[in-house]
Amino acid sequence: MPMADLSSLAYMLEEWTVVEYLEKYLIYVVIASITMSAILFFFIVPLTIIFFIYLTNILLLMHQRNSETEADPLSDTWDSARKTIASFWDMYARIWHGYELHGVENLPEGPGILVYYHGAIPIDYLYFLSRLFLWKKRLCLSVADHFVFRLPGLKLLLGVTGVMLGTREECLIALKNGNLVSISPGGVREALFSDESYQLVWGNRKGFARVALDAKVPIIPMYTQNIREGYRMIKERRFFRWLYESTRLPFTPPYGGLPVKFRTYIGEQIPYDPNITTDELVEKTKTAIQALISKHQTVPGSMWKALLERFDKRKSD
Repeated sequence: MPMADLSSLAYMLEEWTVVEYLEKYLIYVVIASITMSAILFFFIVPLTIIFFIYLTNILLLMHQRNSETEADPLSDTWDSARKTIASFWDMYARIWHGYELHGVENLPEGPGILVYYHGAIPIDYLYFLSRLFLWKKRLCLSVADHFVFRLPGLKLLLGVTGVMLGTREECLIALKNGNLVSISPGGVREALFSDESYQLVWGNRKGFARVALDAKVPIIPMYTQNIREGYRMIKERRFFRWLYESTRLPFTPPYGGLPVKFRTYIGEQIPYDPNITTDELVEKTKTAIQALISKHQTVPGSMWKALLERFDKRKSD
């Protein structure tokens, strides 16, 4: 090809509008790519947790089929499967959040009601259940919201891990049988509408206190440090609050998943007192949980400070 023609071709490429366009807008393309990657990161960990939960249920179904067992999911027959599940989630807790559990000695040997603060994703509670079973070989029965039982494909997992609707009768029977029963009075509302200020969102929930008095058992407060720094909800409140109150379904998407430090603290027991009223016991329990938050949590919370704590080797009391 003649030199003059090559020069003309080079000039045409330099003037080509697509090349100019790319040069002009390349920085915006890079920024958009980084932004999308960050958004995907903040939603991918919650989605991964959901995937692992469903995978756990599939493994339980395989175990049930291979062992041909139709035993009660709460029976000792399932202990080997429970141990495998607990070991997996405890390993995940150690690796991703450097999880620690303090105050196990405050749990009663017999029945009691464990009351805890509900994070955007109660993954900390799953960590607690796993470590409690590994350390003490003890199952804590969990009261869950109705919507949990509407989720498809989780029936066996809910049964094996002791998740129940938590009617008054169910709770009284569980306590009479010597079990620990756990409940978050804030439940889904607290998960959706509390924030890094760590305010309790209990409304007028008093059922747990009535059951504790009827069963004559202690209440044990529990709280996990940095749970709101690990996972949060989108700030928009009014629309999502209306949506939740209309449907009772948690449409607000959680985000986060940074490997911040998680420490679960079990407080001292609030012993049964026949002379205390239901309202007084509710307030006493609130005060106990708020005291744990005040002692162990920087308020308002900070994701980045919580992330640094993940790499702080000093043990917290």
